[in-house]
Amino acid sequence: MKNTIEKALQKQKEAKAAKQNDNAEGTLEDKQVSSQSEESEVSIEIPTSSNIPADKVVVDEKEFINKKSPLDEFTIDFERLDKNGHISLNGDRKQINEEYREIKRKLLANAFGSLAKTLHNPNIIMVTSSRPSEGKTFTATNLAMSIASEQDKTVLLVDADVLKPNVLNTLGLERRKGLMEYLTGDVEDISDVLYPTNIDKLKIIPAGKSHHLSTELLASQKMHETVDEFANRYPDRIVIFDTPPLIGINESAILANFAGQAVVVVEEGKAKIGDIKMSVERLNPDMAIGFVVNKSVHNDTDGSGYYGYYYSERSE
Repeated sequence: MKNTIEKALQKQKEAKAAKQNDNAEGTLEDKQVSSQSEESEVSIEIPTSSNIPADKVVVDEKEFINKKSPLDEFTIDFERLDKNGHISLNGDRKQINEEYREIKRKLLANAFGSLAKTLHNPNIIMVTSSRPSEGKTFTATNLAMSIASEQDKTVLLVDADVLKPNVLNTLGLERRKGLMEYLTGDVEDISDVLYPTNIDKLKIIPAGKSHHLSTELLASQKMHETVDEFANRYPDRIVIFDTPPLIGINESAILANFAGQAVVVVEEGKAKIGDIKMSVERLNPDMAIGFVVNKSVHNDTDGSGYYGYYYSERSE
């Protein structure tokens, strides 16, 4: 198995160096043009075909300039996330930040503490729910960003909900190739779809395009080898899989075999006890399973209501 993660990092370094090179050359050219203009006026014309309107050329130029290479980083808008109720990355001390700190402490203790020796891939965490629209992607993205703020941990967020991917939409990011393109062979290496972000310790693999053989692709040896490398290559890394809901979807049961921990998101007042029990039955019994109660309205000290997030682990 190729060292795909190191390859990704190397490609990112090369891309960054090339970009700095181009910027340096551009600066040099600007200086040369400036120096020429002091001596004499220089007229520069862009040749265009008589059949192509000038405004069309400008549009095409903009499209070319705005084309991103596969390794360009995702730029997350922190203010947008803040307004949408996510944890704050601008230094504000919000209640939701504190709640996710409490949740992640338990997950990190399971991943790197004494319990880790009893779990298979304890640093791989699947975030799921019984049914759709209970807030699993919201929880997965907040957990990833909260863990990325740790001093000695890195995070890889994988959108494995290949049927209805929502990670990029939740974070306000543009669609790009992802996990499905890698598994189908449309891209050569997983490094081609492992994108850095403007959060230094957070990387993202999007779901990519949907595929009618998604179940078989996720169950493939290629996927097994990739997950093994994610789990074992870097001792400080947490991998968060945002997976489909558990009930009625085969992909989730397959992904559960990769993870050492599961976070089941439960919407208060909506989730049924029968659904929760059925969900747990579809998980690997050897996993560490915890529950996040989402959209729980309770009162703050000033009497105002807010949404809370409670995490508890399954008791045997």
